[in-house]
Amino acid sequence: MINLIPGKKGTGKTKILVDAIKEAAASATGNVVCIERGMKLTYDIPHKVRLVDAEEYGINSFDAFYGFVAGMLAGNYDIQQVYVDGILKIGGRDYEALGDMIEKLAMLAKDIKIVLTVSADVEDLPAKVKAFIK
Repeated sequence: MINLIPGKKGTGKTKILVDAIKEAAASATGNVVCIERGMKLTYDIPHKVRLVDAEEYGINSFDAFYGFVAGMLAGNYDIQQVYVDGILKIGGRDYEALGDMIEKLAMLAKDIKIVLTVSADVEDLPAKVKAFIK
């Protein structure tokens, strides 16, 4: 299951994400992972959540992000939830490529909850991206 948290910069997307991560860490029976660029959330999320810095692994495109998540899920069947802060900072501002990647990710992660923040106006996003906004 994929869920997007869209909105312009400064609208509270990361706060919503951090609250969801804290809730997941308290209730999940499996592993919880948070992927971001720059390790800004180090002190905001519980230590039992695996925090991954996209820059450290050279993730700088949507294809690289997809490959990283696919490898991570293949290597750890206990991952239940993945949270991503700032997917456009990781993959770029190509909304069509974002939509393509999300569609592939949705097929890969049928039993895993993946939540991504998207710093963009909902009106600017293509329909295939909007389909994942809850």
